Amino acid sequence: MAVYKYKVVDANGKNKKGDIEAQDQEQAISKLRSEGYTVVSCDEAGMMDKDIQIGFLKKKVKPRDWSVFCKQFGSVLKAGVTIISALDMMSEQMDNKTLKNILLVAKAHVEKGGTLADGFKQSAKDVPDILISMVAAGELSGNLEICFERLSTQFEKDGKLQSKIRGALTYPIIVLIVAIVVVIVMVVMVIPQFSDMFADMGMELPAATKLLLWLSDLFRYRWWLVTIIVAIIIVAYKLFAASDVGKHVLGKIAIKVPIFGKMNVMTAAATTARTMSTLMASGIAMVDAVEAVAHMMSNIWFEEALMDAKSQIMRGVPLSKPIRDCGIYPTMLPQMIKIGEETGNIEDMMDKVADYYEDQVDVTTDNVTAAMEPLTMVVMAGIVGVIVAGVYGPILSMYTGMDNL
Repeated sequence: MAVYKYKVVDANGKNKKGDIEAQDQEQAISKLRSEGYTVVSCDEAGMMDKDIQIGFLKKKVKPRDWSVFCKQFGSVLKAGVTIISALDMMSEQMDNKTLKNILLVAKAHVEKGGTLADGFKQSAKDVPDILISMVAAGELSGNLEICFERLSTQFEKDGKLQSKIRGALTYPIIVLIVAIVVVIVMVVMVIPQFSDMFADMGMELPAATKLLLWLSDLFRYRWWLVTIIVAIIIVAYKLFAASDVGKHVLGKIAIKVPIFGKMNVMTAAATTARTMSTLMASGIAMVDAVEAVAHMMSNIWFEEALMDAKSQIMRGVPLSKPIRDCGIYPTMLPQMIKIGEETGNIEDMMDKVADYYEDQVDVTTDNVTAAMEPLTMVVMAGIVGVIVAGVYGPILSMYTGMDNL
């Protein structure tokens, strides 16, 4: 389908412009007129006119964006505005092009007589599964406004959790990048100035100096080899990570790795509990809620544990048993689920345990950040030590030899 740039006038005389997808210009104009617009112009967009929405350039919709949208959309619906009008209003004020396109696609689907959930499903790659599931439940129960309020809270919690985790990882990543850049600059620009002097000494060079000279030659004269090796490693890692074996190996490492393993497990527990509570409180059956949460998990071990839990629930087994038996969730989660099952108040129990694990993630993240600072300083000190030893080691050895004459 082609993209057409249009300028129209609505029923109130207000000028509007934007993009629309259609098979041809005639279909694009027909779509605009069917929406009550007077078409001023409608021309096929050139390559420079189209919004960049390709590959890695495509702007993702963050949890914070979803939270704001759900809160505003729920308020608009509560005020009595129709779904189509609400989607139109929200799409006009969206800065995020991806979210704007999602709303326009959903609006077009609803206008044809489809449901809002199916409208969002048209953009399933960019829309969270939980939103589609809860909107479908809200439409069946007639509580769509309440569902969007709960979704707003859910996405806000998810956004805070992700922000906290990113904050813990930012410092060591920046330090690592700086260290790599410093090493490359040293071996490419500084070490070559000493290489001739080292060669004239006619003495056995220390291991650190030999290492620096080897790295200098590698990056100066065989940089293409370094590029090929790095590219091969990246491609091999992505292929391995995409394979079933790779998913299991990397997933196990993510759970067991020192420092970060505990944080990953706490995060998975918080996400499971919060999302399960939100879905079940919206009237979604436990089996469907467990499956929806399973598809949200990035770690295959948690995904498989939840899918196994779904199978057991369908056979009449309570949720707490497979969650406990899988052995990867913290012990408190199945215990709290069991209490909720016994009291018939599992949603509230899930909410409480989600609050607890989110607090634990905050504490763990602070501990990780505190532990990473001295660790990164030790790494930087080691790198600096190797460079200093490599550069000044031969010089000091030469002076020591002269003193002994």
